[in-house]
Amino acid sequence: MTDASMDRVHRFRAEAASRGLPSEEVEQWIRVARPAVYLAEGGDGPVVARVGGDPVLPLGAPTPSDPFVASVDLAALPPGVTGLPLPADGHLLLFSGTDVHGIGGQMSDAVLYVPAGTPASPRPLAHSRREPYRPRELRTVWHQPSAQMPESFALDRWGDFPEDEQFELADELADAWAHGGGYRPPWTLQIGGHPVSPQNDPVHYARAPQEAGASEQGGAAHAEGADDWVLLATWRCGDDVTELDSGVAHWVVRREDVAARRFDRVHRYVEMA
Repeated sequence: MTDASMDRVHRFRAEAASRGLPSEEVEQWIRVARPAVYLAEGGDGPVVARVGGDPVLPLGAPTPSDPFVASVDLAALPPGVTGLPLPADGHLLLFSGTDVHGIGGQMSDAVLYVPAGTPASPRPLAHSRREPYRPRELRTVWHQPSAQMPESFALDRWGDFPEDEQFELADELADAWAHGGGYRPPWTLQIGGHPVSPQNDPVHYARAPQEAGASEQGGAAHAEGADDWVLLATWRCGDDVTELDSGVAHWVVRREDVAARRFDRVHRYVEMA
């Protein structure tokens, strides 16, 4: 962790102790936090990601089935800050529509990795459902530990059916974390870390995609290989998608598939408040 991240952890421990929260659960909260990068508009730094407009696609690549969301310049991310085994360079292209029907699932063309030096050119995507998202540049970068949502922490910590007191404890831990500076800064695109969702945890959904609604009961949170599922990215749609109230799109993947560059195995979820 960086010095700033360690300071945040120390403040959380102090705040949790002042509230009398059990130290064992405080340390577990810290252990399961994951590094994340948050990208936003503004600033005078290099362009780290571009949202909206037309994607720059490899020559001859199939046309993605959903609208283009963003292109992330992986070389512009500080090394190691996402906690994911992402390539050191090239671009990660994200695609998503705005359909919230169902719970989402695997989509072979929701994410495309374009290695550095690949011949590519801008390509307009004709989707009858909507115009391209508003083009803008994301230059501001924050990186810090990302905590689980309280319900997800409770389900992973105490099994599929936590007691009310355990859910309440998870809420108290989350509040102490935010009080110590663990809140997420203003952002448009998140890479890595834990998801923040207006409904259910998309990582829990991905662990058991065949169980519709299972994440409400923890899904297969403790199944073999469950810990390998991670958040790749989240896009806060904002005013770009007026048909969704506080809409978000999540891309979830197994860590081993990121390392193997198997982005065709990504699961994509769209939610609204």
